Amino acid sequence: MMPLQIVLDTNVLVAALRSNRGASFRLLSVIGQSEKFEINLSVPLVLEYEDVCKRDGLVNGLSHQDIDDVLDYLCSVGRRRRIFYLWRPFLKDPKDDMVLELAVEAECEGIVSFNRRDFAGLEQFGLEVWTPREFLTHIGEI
Repeated sequence: MMPLQIVLDTNVLVAALRSNRGASFRLLSVIGQSEKFEINLSVPLVLEYEDVCKRDGLVNGLSHQDIDDVLDYLCSVGRRRRIFYLWRPFLKDPKDDMVLELAVEAECEGIVSFNRRDFAGLEQFGLEVWTPREFLTHIGEI
Protein backbone atom coordinates (compact mmCIF):
# COMPACT_ATOMS: atom_id res chain seq x y z
CA MET A 1 0.00 0.00 0.00
CA MET A 2 1.27 3.44 -0.94
CA PRO A 3 1.87 5.80 1.98
CA LEU A 4 -0.52 8.73 2.38
CA GLN A 5 0.98 12.03 1.34
CA ILE A 6 0.47 14.95 3.72
CA VAL A 7 1.64 18.47 4.48
CA LEU A 8 2.05 19.62 8.08
CA ASP A 9 0.80 23.10 8.82
CA THR A 10 3.23 25.17 10.88
CA ASN A 11 0.93 25.20 13.91
CA VAL A 12 1.27 21.42 14.24
CA LEU A 13 5.08 21.60 14.30
CA VAL A 14 4.99 24.40 16.87
CA ALA A 15 2.60 22.43 19.09
CA ALA A 16 4.85 19.37 18.86
CA LEU A 17 7.90 21.38 19.88
CA ARG A 18 6.10 23.09 22.75
CA SER A 19 4.81 19.94 24.47
CA ASN A 20 5.65 16.26 24.36
CA ARG A 21 2.18 15.26 25.59
CA GLY A 22 -0.16 15.75 22.67
CA ALA A 23 -1.01 14.26 19.33
CA SER A 24 1.25 16.75 17.53
CA PHE A 25 4.30 15.42 19.37
CA ARG A 26 3.20 11.84 18.67
CA LEU A 27 2.85 12.68 14.99
CA LEU A 28 6.27 14.35 14.89
CA SER A 29 7.72 11.29 16.62
CA VAL A 30 6.53 8.87 13.94
CA ILE A 31 7.56 10.96 10.92
CA GLY A 32 10.10 8.91 9.00
CA GLN A 33 9.33 5.85 11.15
CA SER A 34 5.93 4.94 9.73
CA GLU A 35 5.33 3.43 6.32
CA LYS A 36 1.75 4.71 6.44
CA PHE A 37 2.50 8.32 5.47
CA GLU A 38 5.11 10.75 4.17
CA ILE A 39 5.39 14.46 4.71
CA ASN A 40 5.97 16.86 1.83
CA LEU A 41 8.10 19.97 2.08
CA SER A 42 9.00 22.98 -0.01
CA VAL A 43 11.70 25.57 0.60
CA PRO A 44 9.15 28.27 1.47
CA LEU A 45 7.42 25.97 3.98
CA VAL A 46 10.68 24.99 5.71
CA LEU A 47 11.63 28.68 5.93
CA GLU A 48 8.20 29.36 7.46
CA TYR A 49 8.75 26.55 9.98
CA GLU A 50 12.12 28.03 10.92
CA ASP A 51 10.86 31.61 11.17
CA VAL A 52 7.91 30.76 13.39
CA CYS A 53 9.66 28.19 15.61
CA LYS A 54 12.55 30.54 16.35
CA ARG A 55 10.37 33.45 17.46
CA ASP A 56 11.27 34.54 20.98
CA GLY A 57 9.20 32.81 23.62
CA LEU A 58 7.22 30.63 21.27
CA VAL A 59 9.10 27.35 21.77
CA ASN A 60 10.66 27.40 25.24
CA GLY A 61 13.29 24.87 26.26
CA LEU A 62 14.74 24.41 22.77
CA SER A 63 17.72 26.24 21.37
CA HIS A 64 17.90 27.45 17.80
CA GLN A 65 20.28 24.54 17.18
CA ASP A 66 17.68 22.09 18.53
CA ILE A 67 15.11 23.55 16.15
CA ASP A 68 17.61 23.35 13.28
CA ASP A 69 18.19 19.68 14.13
CA VAL A 70 14.45 18.95 13.95
CA LEU A 71 14.14 20.80 10.64
CA ASP A 72 17.20 19.00 9.26
CA TYR A 73 15.60 15.68 10.17
CA LEU A 74 12.31 16.64 8.54
CA CYS A 75 14.20 17.66 5.40
CA SER A 76 16.07 14.35 5.38
CA VAL A 77 12.92 12.20 5.57
CA GLY A 78 10.37 14.42 3.82
CA ARG A 79 9.61 14.53 0.11
CA ARG A 80 11.06 17.80 -1.17
CA ARG A 81 8.87 19.45 -3.78
CA ARG A 82 9.32 22.46 -6.03
CA ILE A 83 6.40 24.74 -6.63
CA PHE A 84 6.23 26.02 -10.20
CA TYR A 85 2.80 27.59 -10.13
CA LEU A 86 0.82 29.77 -7.76
CA TRP A 87 -2.93 29.69 -7.10
CA ARG A 88 -2.92 32.80 -5.00
CA PRO A 89 -5.05 34.10 -3.66
CA PHE A 90 -7.35 31.20 -2.88
CA LEU A 91 -7.36 31.23 0.91
CA LYS A 92 -7.49 34.22 3.27
CA ASP A 93 -3.88 33.83 4.45
CA PRO A 94 -1.06 33.75 1.86
CA LYS A 95 0.90 31.37 4.11
CA ASP A 96 -2.02 28.95 4.00
CA ASP A 97 -2.02 29.29 0.20
CA MET A 98 1.63 28.17 0.30
CA VAL A 99 0.59 25.00 2.16
CA LEU A 100 -2.27 24.42 -0.31
CA GLU A 101 0.02 24.82 -3.33
CA LEU A 102 2.44 22.27 -1.91
CA ALA A 103 -0.36 19.80 -1.13
CA VAL A 104 -1.76 20.08 -4.66
CA GLU A 105 1.63 19.83 -6.37
CA ALA A 106 2.62 16.82 -4.25
CA GLU A 107 -0.76 15.13 -4.91
CA CYS A 108 -1.39 14.85 -1.18
CA GLU A 109 -4.41 13.32 0.43
CA GLY A 110 -4.53 16.05 3.02
CA ILE A 111 -3.15 18.71 5.29
CA VAL A 112 -2.68 18.26 9.03
CA SER A 113 -3.62 21.46 10.83
CA PHE A 114 -5.41 22.80 13.88
CA ASN A 115 -7.00 25.51 11.72
CA ARG A 116 -9.60 23.63 9.70
CA ARG A 117 -11.55 26.84 8.99
CA ASP A 118 -8.48 28.42 7.39
CA PHE A 119 -8.54 25.70 4.74
CA ALA A 120 -12.24 25.88 3.85
CA GLY A 121 -12.86 24.87 0.24
CA LEU A 122 -10.05 22.32 -0.11
CA GLU A 123 -12.55 19.63 -1.01
CA GLN A 124 -12.53 20.92 -4.59
CA PHE A 125 -8.86 19.90 -4.76
CA GLY A 126 -9.63 16.45 -3.37
CA LEU A 127 -7.88 17.29 -0.09
CA GLU A 128 -8.89 16.62 3.48
CA VAL A 129 -7.91 18.58 6.57
CA TRP A 130 -7.17 16.58 9.71
CA THR A 131 -6.13 17.62 13.19
CA PRO A 132 -3.09 15.67 14.40
CA ARG A 133 -5.30 13.39 16.50
CA GLU A 134 -7.70 12.77 13.60
CA PHE A 135 -4.80 11.94 11.30
CA LEU A 136 -3.16 9.57 13.77
CA THR A 137 -6.51 7.84 14.25
CA HIS A 138 -7.02 7.68 10.47
CA ILE A 139 -3.70 5.86 9.98
CA GLY A 140 -4.14 3.63 13.04
CA GLU A 141 -1.32 5.11 15.13
CA ILE A 142 -3.68 5.80 18.06
